[in-house]
Amino acid sequence: MAQRAGVTQPTVSRALNGSPKVSDETRAKVLQAAQELGYVINQNATRLRRGETMTLAVVLIGRAGESATETNPFYFSLLGSVAAAAAAKGYNLLVSFQDSPGNFFGQYDDARQADGMIVIGTTQNPEAWAYFRGLDHPDKAWVCWGAPDDDLRWVRSENEGGGRIAARYLLESGRKHPVFIGARASQQRQFGERYDGFAEELRTAGLSAPAIEVDESLSREEQGIEAVRTLLQSGQPFDGIFAACDLTALGVLRALSESGISVPERVSVIGFDGIRAGNYSSPPLTTIEPDFEQAGDLLVQNVLNRISGEPLTHRRVPVQLVRRGS
Repeated sequence: MAQRAGVTQPTVSRALNGSPKVSDETRAKVLQAAQELGYVINQNATRLRRGETMTLAVVLIGRAGESATETNPFYFSLLGSVAAAAAAKGYNLLVSFQDSPGNFFGQYDDARQADGMIVIGTTQNPEAWAYFRGLDHPDKAWVCWGAPDDDLRWVRSENEGGGRIAARYLLESGRKHPVFIGARASQQRQFGERYDGFAEELRTAGLSAPAIEVDESLSREEQGIEAVRTLLQSGQPFDGIFAACDLTALGVLRALSESGISVPERVSVIGFDGIRAGNYSSPPLTTIEPDFEQAGDLLVQNVLNRISGEPLTHRRVPVQLVRRGS
């Protein structure tokens, strides 16, 4: 190869390993010679010499005892965006589903399996978050989505802004008695943030902001079903519902249908997350959707910044209203 490119063997090695000491012209000659000779660079060996894996670990946290097939589909949409963003930066992903102490693991960097880590998941598994908090130190390159605490390194949706958009949508639809369904005091901090934005917009319009609290031991869908039953039994007037997440909103749609209440003729329903299953509910679910592409980009860029020693800043992902049929 050196003979074909007209350079020395050490120059070939430096060119293939990306050394900045090699000019672009010389590197191009070496790469052309490698292509002509059918030489394939062993990237793994190159990375090992540099102390890099060019891999990012992604941990999906599930509820304790939950099957991976029961994971909120929102997280899989987010995972797809992370995969695309990582690939654009030349990184592979190592994905792990973790739900109990027996399978908690986050020391991918120490094990030379990954250069950094992204943790995504529900706050309904406090043991998992306690484990990852215990790994946190200034030099660890990791970032999370769904963190229960503000002091961790996080990226989140613009939840309050999304709540305001939801309230505005219901008001513009002529609704006079909107209600929020969700756990405002949940460790899932985004739910409280969404309610705060929703309530602020309603109060600006001179309306109250009632909320139906849910039992967090139930699945998200069951929370929506039970909340509608509670709402109907209370006798409280309502003609619009903002659910804390899409899965809860799907439960709301089911309960309203079973109660003979037409959507959106009598009650408008809006969720939050933009999951694709909402396209196929009856009627299709109107939702607040985060910019998934930007979410993936921010998560990947933040962990890469930590790898290179740059400081991490908390970031919010913009959201938008997706009008469907509910």
